Amino acid sequence: MKLFSIKDRLLSPIWQFLHDSRAVGIVLIVCTVVSMILANSAWGTGYTTFFSNLFDPQTGHHLEWNGLHLPNSWLLWINDGLMVLFFFLVGMEIKRELISGELASIRKSILPVLAAVGGMVAPALIYALFNSQTDYNHGWGIPMATDIAFSLGVLSLLGNRVPLPLKIFLTALAIIDDLGAILTIAIFYTDELHTTYLLAGAGIIALLAVFNLLKVKHLIFYIVPGVVLWYCVFNSGIHATIAGVALAFCIPMSKISMLEHNLHDPVNFIIMPLFALANTAIIFPNDLISAFSHTVSYGIIAGLVLGKPLGIFGMSFLAVKLRIASKPDQTSWKQLWGVGMIAGIGFTMSIFIASLAFNEADIQVVSIMSVILASLIASVAGFIFLKRLK
Repeated sequence: MKLFSIKDRLLSPIWQFLHDSRAVGIVLIVCTVVSMILANSAWGTGYTTFFSNLFDPQTGHHLEWNGLHLPNSWLLWINDGLMVLFFFLVGMEIKRELISGELASIRKSILPVLAAVGGMVAPALIYALFNSQTDYNHGWGIPMATDIAFSLGVLSLLGNRVPLPLKIFLTALAIIDDLGAILTIAIFYTDELHTTYLLAGAGIIALLAVFNLLKVKHLIFYIVPGVVLWYCVFNSGIHATIAGVALAFCIPMSKISMLEHNLHDPVNFIIMPLFALANTAIIFPNDLISAFSHTVSYGIIAGLVLGKPLGIFGMSFLAVKLRIASKPDQTSWKQLWGVGMIAGIGFTMSIFIASLAFNEADIQVVSIMSVILASLIASVAGFIFLKRLK
C-alpha cells in the first residue's frame, strides 16, 4: 500500500499538469527558453549542429536513404516529418468543426478565411512601406505567416479566459494562414516545383477522397496512401505539412474522435517540445542592437506586431458589418483584437521564408532575430491584453 501511495503522490501531479489546458503552452515556453540558453552557451555549436545535420554515428558521414529523397537533418525530420502529425491533428479538428461544430455555417466558416487574408496582406504591405525602395523588398513574405503551434500554445495559457469559439477561430485562421504561406513559398520563393511529384500527390488526394465518398472505414486505406502523399509533397517543392491537412480532410468523421484522442498527448507533449527545441536552436549575433536597426527589421517587426492584428481585426470587422460573416459566439471585439495580436507570432514559417528570401548571411541573421523579437512582443502583449479583459 505504501508503494502505491508514493507512486500516486509522484504521478498524480504530473497527470494533473498534463491534463491542464495551459500545459501545452507552458511546455513550449520552457523548451524555447532552454533551447535558446543552450544554443548560446559553451555547448552552442554542438547543440545547433545536432539539429542541422544527420550523421551516421559509425562513419560520421551523412546518412544515405537508399536513393530515397528524404530529410537530411533532424530539423527537417521534425518540421517536415513529425509536424505533419500536428497538422493532421488540427486538420481533423477543423473538419469536425466545419461539419458539425462552430464553423458549420457558411457565415462563421468564412470569417477565419477573410481574417487570414487580412492578416497576410497587411503585414506584407507594412513591410513594403519600409523596404520598397531598398534591395530587400523581396522579403515582404516574411511577416505574413502565423506560427500555429506557438500561437495556440500561448492561447492555451489563458485557459477558460478564452472561449472555445475563439480558439477554433484562431486554429482555422492559423491553418489558412499556413496554407497561404506555403502557397507564397511555392509561387514566389521556390526555384523549382517538381510537377511529377505534385501530380502524384494530387492523384493520391483524389484516391483518398474517393475512399471517403465510398464510406471506406478501415484506416489502413488512408494511412498508407497518406505516407506516400507526404513523400510526394515533400519532394514537390511545397512544404510537406500540407499533406497532414489534406489527409485529415479525407478521414471519415466516425474515426476522427478516436484519432484525436490517441494523438493528443504524443503531439502536444513529444512532437511539440521537439519542435520548440529544434526551431529555437539559434545562436544570437554578438551585436544584437545592430540586428534591429535595419529597414528589414523595421518591416518585419512592424508587420507582425502591428500588421497582423490590424489586418485580422480590420477584415473581420468589415466582414461582420457587411453581413458577409458572423462573429464567433461568446466573443467580443476586444477578444478578437487580442487573438489578432497573438497571431503576430510568426516564428517557424517566417524564419523559413527569410532563409529563402535572402542569400546574404547577415541579412538572414537580421531577419531571424527580428522574427524572434516580434514573436516575443506579440505573444507577451497578446497574452497580457487578453488576460486583463473581463
